[in-house]
Amino acid sequence: MLILLGVAVVVAGFAAGFNPLLVVMVSAVLTGMAAGLAPLEVLAAFGKAFNENRYVSAALLVLPVIGVLERAGLQERARGLIAGFRSVTLGRLLIGYLLFRQVTAALGLTSIAGHAQTIRPIVAPMAEAAAESQTGELPDESRQSVRAMTAATDNIGLFFGEDIFLAIGSILLMVGFLAQSGIVIEPLHLSIWAIPTAIVAFVIHSVRLVLFERKLKGRGA
Repeated sequence: MLILLGVAVVVAGFAAGFNPLLVVMVSAVLTGMAAGLAPLEVLAAFGKAFNENRYVSAALLVLPVIGVLERAGLQERARGLIAGFRSVTLGRLLIGYLLFRQVTAALGLTSIAGHAQTIRPIVAPMAEAAAESQTGELPDESRQSVRAMTAATDNIGLFFGEDIFLAIGSILLMVGFLAQSGIVIEPLHLSIWAIPTAIVAFVIHSVRLVLFERKLKGRGA
């Protein structure tokens, strides 16, 4: 029963509003010691888990790094870069990013971009600058709409692009599910049939971006 003490610590810690990482760490230590492990054995278990799953910990480094870059003026640099190119409109910028996101996701590079890596620190400020070059200073509501549309562009590019990649989880899941029903299909076939869907998604969202740009211009006028 003492092994379940860690569960009680998690429940109490979350209810009290303590730091989740600290709560989980304390819970894990108490659980290990209640199971009869020595402190060094518990520490060794942590080290083994970190070594086997270090890619998860590496992902946690993205936010602090982006935070430091933002504090050093990354968003302002991105905004200033786009402001210097009058030919770059909001629609062209986001359509170009949509194409980039779909192509890289189709190649399996799903983590090369994302909300934390590219949208908040780079693409969203660029989109705001492109919109302001066409309409002038954006009101807060329009600014939030531009940010939301930028985030949506990333979501759509990733969602429809990654289905083209052969080793993506969704394709493997469908292959396995169909095989259980006696339907044998190659992952390559599913990947190929995902291409027309990705193209249609690209066209539809590109039209939506153009209409969104025109709507912002109408507000500015």
